Amino acid sequence: MGGRIDRLKKFLQDFLVGLTSFEIEQTARHEKLARHDLFMLLIFGEQLGIPILPPFYSLRIFPHVLPALDSWKRRMLREHDLTEMKTL
Repeated sequence: MGGRIDRLKKFLQDFLVGLTSFEIEQTARHEKLARHDLFMLLIFGEQLGIPILPPFYSLRIFPHVLPALDSWKRRMLREHDLTEMKTL
């Protein structure tokens, strides 16, 4: 009986946390991804045809961001629709 009450208490606690902070967490994730994309654009924009920083600095940072480079290029080069835009 005690295990059932503990599970119910855990469920209600998780439910209330999700109810109150889910949108905040989603917004924070989107903001983090947007800032990461901006950073990658500033550093490796020349791969998309936008030369911003000298290649010397890009090459020094390159080993640290190499794992995220392919997914970033796919996100940046993906075609966007007007319905996907959050702010107009």
